Amino acid sequence: MIKVGLHEAEFFARHGYYKEEQILGNYFVVNIEASFHPVAQNIEDELVNTLNYEQLYEITTRQMKLTRQLLESVAQGIADDIMQQFPYIQKLDVQVKKRNPPLKGSVGSSSVTISV
Repeated sequence: MIKVGLHEAEFFARHGYYKEEQILGNYFVVNIEASFHPVAQNIEDELVNTLNYEQLYEITTRQMKLTRQLLESVAQGIADDIMQQFPYIQKLDVQVKKRNPPLKGSVGSSSVTISV
């Protein structure tokens, strides 16, 4: 089994339940881990024999541009898009963190993780 990850990918987006969040925007951090069995026994230093994390980044970038109210919806959109493009993935974790969420106290981030 191979696990490919994309860690601490940062995006500015306008996700949020409150209109102010959608107007002002915020910084989000995305972590992805995908596990799969390779098609070939030996990867042979060929990108086609593994999962290209550049494509994971492109999918995430596309999904982060779609304004949503809930982090759950953001994470699920990323997960659905990844699974549609790479159906051979056996386990997928997508975490979306919102930096400095608008709460009454100091909170570094809030997060949601979707596991498929």
